[in-house]
This record gives sequence, C-alpha cells and structure tokens, in this order.
Amino acid sequence: MFVWDAFQDLTLIILTVCAVVSIGVGLPTEGWPKGMYDGLGIILSIFLVVMVTAISDYKQALQFKDLDKEKKKIFTQVTRDEKRKKVSIYDLVVGDIVHLSIGDLVPADGVYILGYSLLIDESSLTGETEPVNIYEEKPFLLSGTKVQDGSGKMLVTAVGMRTEWGKLMETLIEGGEDETPLQVKLNGVATLIGKIGLIFAVLTFVVLIGRYLVEKALNHEFADWSSSDALTILNYFATAITIIVVAVPEGLPLAVTLSLAFAMKKLMDERALVRHLSACETMGSASCICTDKTGTLTTNHMVVDKIWISEKSIEVKGNVSEDILKSDLSGRVLGILLQAIFQNTSSTVDKDESGRNTIFGSPTESALLEFGMLLGGNFDAQRREFKILKVQPFNSDRKKMSVLVALPDGGVRAFCKGASEIVLRMCDKVVDCNGGSVPLPKEQAKNITDVINGFASEALRTLCLAFIDLETTSDESSIPDDGYTLIAVVGIKDPVRLGVKDAVQTCLAAGITVRMVTGDNINTAKAIARECGILTEDGVAIEGRELRSMSPEQMKDTIPRIQVMARSLPMDKHTLVTQLRKMFGEVVAVTGDGTNDAPALREADIGLSMGIAGTEVAKESADVIILDDNFATIVNVAKWGRSVYINIQKFVQFQLTVNIVALVLNFVCACISGSAPLTAVQLLWVNMIMDTLGALALATEPPNDGLMKRSPVGRNVSFITKAMWRNIIGQSIYQLAVLAVLNFDGKQLLKLSGSDASDTLNTLIFNSFVFCQVFNEINSRDIEKINIFRGMFGSWIFLGVMVCTVTFQVIIVEFLGTLASTVPLSWELWLLSVLLGSVSVPLAVILKCIPVERDITKHHDGYVALPTGEALA
Repeated sequence: MFVWDAFQDLTLIILTVCAVVSIGVGLPTEGWPKGMYDGLGIILSIFLVVMVTAISDYKQALQFKDLDKEKKKIFTQVTRDEKRKKVSIYDLVVGDIVHLSIGDLVPADGVYILGYSLLIDESSLTGETEPVNIYEEKPFLLSGTKVQDGSGKMLVTAVGMRTEWGKLMETLIEGGEDETPLQVKLNGVATLIGKIGLIFAVLTFVVLIGRYLVEKALNHEFADWSSSDALTILNYFATAITIIVVAVPEGLPLAVTLSLAFAMKKLMDERALVRHLSACETMGSASCICTDKTGTLTTNHMVVDKIWISEKSIEVKGNVSEDILKSDLSGRVLGILLQAIFQNTSSTVDKDESGRNTIFGSPTESALLEFGMLLGGNFDAQRREFKILKVQPFNSDRKKMSVLVALPDGGVRAFCKGASEIVLRMCDKVVDCNGGSVPLPKEQAKNITDVINGFASEALRTLCLAFIDLETTSDESSIPDDGYTLIAVVGIKDPVRLGVKDAVQTCLAAGITVRMVTGDNINTAKAIARECGILTEDGVAIEGRELRSMSPEQMKDTIPRIQVMARSLPMDKHTLVTQLRKMFGEVVAVTGDGTNDAPALREADIGLSMGIAGTEVAKESADVIILDDNFATIVNVAKWGRSVYINIQKFVQFQLTVNIVALVLNFVCACISGSAPLTAVQLLWVNMIMDTLGALALATEPPNDGLMKRSPVGRNVSFITKAMWRNIIGQSIYQLAVLAVLNFDGKQLLKLSGSDASDTLNTLIFNSFVFCQVFNEINSRDIEKINIFRGMFGSWIFLGVMVCTVTFQVIIVEFLGTLASTVPLSWELWLLSVLLGSVSVPLAVILKCIPVERDITKHHDGYVALPTGEALA
C-alpha cells in the first residue's frame, strides 16, 4: 500500500512514461543493450526513490500505531472475585462491578447498583448538554459518557463493540491526524518552490529544444528527422521533468513527520504521551507554563505531618506520635476524629492477597486514612456501624466534601472536610479536650487561622475536619453549610519532587515563565513556590477571587507579574490562560488533572494532562499526557518541541541550497551550451540525497542543552530566518561559481583531452555537486554556531546517512556508468571533488561570522532584536 502511495506522485509517473518511451525508441535506434541504458537508469532511480519513501512511511505508520495503543491504555477500578483491583478497560467483562468517580469515562454499558449524587454527561452520545441524574429508578449507564459529579458502582452488562458507543463507532471511520501548523506553513513553501521549479523546467526545455532546432536549421537538416532526434528530444523532456522532481521539495512534509515521530517516540521513553502531533512543535514556542502544584511540583505521596486538636498542635512521627496522641486525647475526642476520617471519605481500605491493607483513593484521603489506622481505627468496623445517607463529593468549585450518616443510637450527623478557611468559616463551635462542643469566639477563630497559616508557611497542605448533629432523620435532608463544630486542623506534607527546582531554572533560562495555579491555601502555595524557585522577590502571589474582581486595566498591569495563584477555581485558570494569550500574545502551556480543568486545557495552546492523577475527561481534552505527573517531564517536552522546530529549519536550509544550485546550474548551462550537465538519473539521485536521506539525517538530531538557553520562537516570526538566508545564499553562490567554472572552463583547467573528455568533465561536475551537498549537510547541523561537529559523532543516524551517501556515490560513478551516464574517475579527480565540497565548511564558518539581526520577538517590556553570530558573542 505504501509503495503504491509513494508511486502516485505525478512527476514520477511522467518520468516512468519517459523511461518506457526512451526504451521503445532506444532499442530500434541503438540496439540491445545500449538502447536500454537511459530508460533503465531512470526506472531503477524511480524504484529506489519509491522504495525508500515507502519504507520510511511504513516505519512512521508503525510508530503511530504504537503510540495509538499507548493512548488507549485506560485503567478502571473494579470489584472482581470479591477483590478490588485496577484493570484495563479492554479487560472488562460482563458481571464486573465498576467503581465510578468524578471525571471518569464510563468504560462499558451497565446498570447502577449504588452511589451518591451520580450525575452523567451524555452529550458525547446523545448531543444533549444537560447532565442526567442516575439513581435506582433510572439506572442505565452508557459507555463513552462522563461522570460529571458524584460517585457510584455499576454492574457491567455489555462491553466493546456490543455497547451503544461501539455500535455507533462501527458506523464511523476515524479520520487521520490533521496537519500541524508547521506542515501547513511548509506545504506553502513547497508549493512556491514547486512553481518556481516548473517555470525553470519549462524554460530549460524550451531553450534546449530551441537550440536543437536552430542547430538543425543551420546545418540544413531541418527536413531530415530520425529516431535518434526523437531520443534526444525525449532526453531533454526527461531532464525538464527531473528538474521539477528536484524542485518539488516533497521532503519537507516528510521531514516534519519524521522529526515529530522521532520526538514522539523519544518522549514516550521519557514518560510523555503526545496525543496531537501539533502539540510537539507548539510546545517548542511555549513562553509560559501554568502548572498545578499537587503531584506535578510535588510527589503526590502525602502523609499527615501535624495536627491541631484539643487546642494544641502535635507533630506526627510514626508510632511515637500514636502513643502521644492516644495519651493526650480523651476517648471521646479520638472517637469523633476517627468517625470524621473514616465516614467522610470516598476512598476504601481493602486487603490484598498477602493480607496487607491497601488504600484505594486520592492521595489526600489516603494520607488521612493512613493516619486514622495509625491511631488504631478500623475502617470496616466504622463503616458497618454507621449508615451513610447522603454524600456531597469533593469538587474544585466547592473545595469541600460532606457526608450525612445515621448514628447507631438513632441520631443523624453530618461530617465536613475541606479547604481550611472555608470549613472554619462554617464553624461556630469547637471540640474541647473532653470531646464536648463549646462556642468558638472570634479571638479563638483568629488563633486557629494563625495555626492554619503557620502550617501553610511550612509548605503543609491544610484541611479542617468538622461535624454537626442534626435533629431530622430524613434521608433527603440537605447537608447544612453552617453551624458546624470544628474537630481538628490537619497539616499534610507533600514533598517537592527531586529535580523540580533545576527544571524551573531551566525554564527561566529558556525564557519560559512558570506560574503556579493551585486550589491550595495561599501560604502553602507561596512556601512551595519559593522552594521550587517559582516565586521571586518581584513576583506577585494572589488568590483566584482577586483576579475575578480585577478590571481589564488592572489585569494588564498585574498578570505579567503573577507567579502564584492560590485558591483558584477552574474558571480562574481559564481566565488567566485566555488573558495571557489574547492580551499578551503568549504561547501558553497549561497542566490540569480534574474534569473542571478541561476548558483551560482546551483554551491553552498546549494542554498537558496528568497521567496518574488526571481524570479521563482531562486526558481527552489534553494534547500531551504527562505519564509520571512530573514537572521535569514538561520541560523535556518543551526541549523536544524546540528541537523539532530547529531540525526542520536545518533541513529547509539544506534543501533550499540544493534546489537553487540544481535549478540555476541546469538552466544556465542549457541556455549557454545547449546541454544540461546533470542527467535525469543523476538528478533523481540528488533528489534522494536531499529529500529522504537529508530528512533522515537532519530531522532526527536529538536536542542539545543549548536549545534551552535561547528565547522561545515568537508566534508570528518568519520560519526562514535571516541567518538561514545568509547561509543559503552564501553556499549557493560558492557552489554555482565552482560548478560553472568546471562546466565552461574545466577541460582547459584540468587538461582533459580525448574522446571521453566531456563525459569525464560531466562526471566530475556531478561528483563535485554531490560532495558539496554532503559537506553542506554537515554545515546545516547548526544554523548559527561555528562548531558544526559538536555531537555529530554521537548521532548514529547522521553518520549512517553520510556513509551511505558516499558509498552509493562511489558505486554510481565507478560501477553504474552505463545507467547513470558517468565514467570512472582517477583518484586525483576524486580528491578534487572532495576538496571542492569540503571548502564549504570553512566558508560556513566565515558566513556565520557575518552578524545578522534576529527576527524580533515580542516581550512584555517591548520589542528586542538580538544579533546572532559567534563573532559578536
């Protein structure tokens, strides 16, 4: 299939026809086997081009297939054989009990068994935007829908293509990947070059035919036509068509795909799954990263570090603290604390095969449950003793979770936990050291606020636990929002990840601003931001509500200086991203893990979802999934994105140089001497060097650390920079000068004589042209830096391409002369070809010392134009 696709190129089809006609005319004219050579040479060249293109495309397809498999690795929690476990959605079977929580995709069709406030978004299936409540009377859940709120369990009734979603998907054919912005831009460049090539090809053909006809007329042979004349005209036509083949840079889209596929594969190894190709290149232009705190900058392995209870703060340190806490707290206080921990949670404790307790749930809740078990609590016993009547799950708007339970003695009690200042505002009483409820005066509330701020300034995540006893026993009674009794303030430690500080410094050095956007307490956020190196002396830390209340003028003044936004709602994150993009023209990358982050992930230029903590809805909205939830991985994505952009620039510089030289040389020589020095077969070989092999060599160069020491590429900066034009024009002038001197004065200079003098000269021109491209490929490894050899010997693909190119060139010149219209060269002429080619290396050094102005990049403080060239540095 890929061979057939590669052969659909119109120019290759025309060349095939030319080759067949050439054989048809050549055999009767020149006999067997000489009449076959020209046509067979073109056919072999076409076969080589088609095979290399097809193999390359096939390899890409395999890589994308692997990545597609990785995209579909979604796990869900099920109860199977009375054990709770994580299984792939592809391993679900009818009869499994699936646990659903906010942000999950429903993985199969099923029936609701049990749950609390389960709200399902069925818009992807029905088109209805209004979410649907699921309960006993309306129990059907459909695959592909999303859990918008609440939690529940469902019994699987249909899986795979037997689900409603599966039946719908059978009627659809999935479309391919859209072209990336860079591919669209380069397709425009390719079309323009192709049109220029077409004009040159037509002019070359017209000039060659014109000269041939004039010569026949002058020799009075105009009325005398033979099959050899037809063969000559056919060769002219083949040369013109081959000029089009060389001019059309079909290697440009190939280079982009190659570079992106290579980067995607490497990023997969570095724990980043790129869902959309365009994200890889866009990330290279990112000027701002808005990152979450929990799990991205921190490890997401949480433990209770401090607790304020019974009017005193206690540090928690393993078993020692267990004894201190038990001795310091009365039985009633301990009892109510354990109730608040074990009743008000969406996590569960199950025993694994070895009999050890395993906690299933979010890291924050797991830390609380671990703490409860450390105090001697029994999760199952607590759950059996109390009946849960109603649950209000945690979400990022409410920032709290509440539960209503029936007490064993007949009363009803509500428990609430969540963001410390929010829950504290709901409390008017506090648990004293005897376990009784006493009024909470303003003075004491202020002291507790100081405790919260003290915990937060030590980079602890703070939660308040509270309860209220209610009169009514109705299941439908609403959970109140005030009148609570404060039980405890818990400080949970979530250590900063190793390497985050270095990663943040790398970003700042690369001109990328890092902003922390978190739902946490502002003091906790500031402490962590300072530890990570995000919050500096001149930076601003604000709360989400402050941003909401700002006027556009205030936003314009404040947003560039914001480094931390705490207690932010998902819409605050969305507002920040929108303003950064529209007001300041920033290229923004955003991380998100919750369902409510989806609007911000979509609004951003690059949405980054967390692979471990992220919900399926967030992953669906994201362009890149960070599989290890690590900020350092995000920096790697930026580095590879820059590498893709610069690799394509290197390739474009290399290809445009070859195009200009090949077109101008053949056209000028055709006009002046009446023959093109480079034949169709030779041009096809050059086309392969610069398209397929060139793309392979330059587009797969790994990133170097220098990439993260330059500013990001602006949104509207020209792709072909002034530095590239300087290199292209300089190298083209040198190559054309050398080849023109050889073409018009080569015989005298080299003292070539005899019957094969013209063939030897044309072979030398072809050989020198190829070696100019080989050395220019080395020059193109760096557009601005003088040391082009840095890292070259560590790049096996690049070295392999160089060795292959030179080996094939030797074979073509020395052994395939009849097909390629070449003759074997003496070692002196081989050495001359190599020397002429190698001169382009010192020339590249001289060119790079000529300073050019860098394309202007917009910054907050105005416009900066930076000169390039190591001479200035």
